[in-house]
Amino acid sequence: MPAKQILYSGRVQGVGFRYSTKQIASGFEVTGSVRNLPDGRVELKAMSHDIDELEAFLAAIDESNLGSLIKDREVMSIPALVGVRGFNVER
Repeated sequence: MPAKQILYSGRVQGVGFRYSTKQIASGFEVTGSVRNLPDGRVELKAMSHDIDELEAFLAAIDESNLGSLIKDREVMSIPALVGVRGFNVER
């Protein structure tokens, strides 16, 4: 199953980024999580049975109001997420 880790930087903490991402995820068949990192970035891990669905989800984040807050993103392919159900906001 295709899975990606994306590290977002910019004005991505304290602006509702994680909760907006969770809301966007509800419109796609993706599972994963999003969390703030101590260095000011946000880490997103997501997977889907369909790579096109995963890519559409990531594009929807960039095209949403969050896009203007993102300065940079680092995208990496990762192994499938094991034991993950739904899409969660981690603290």
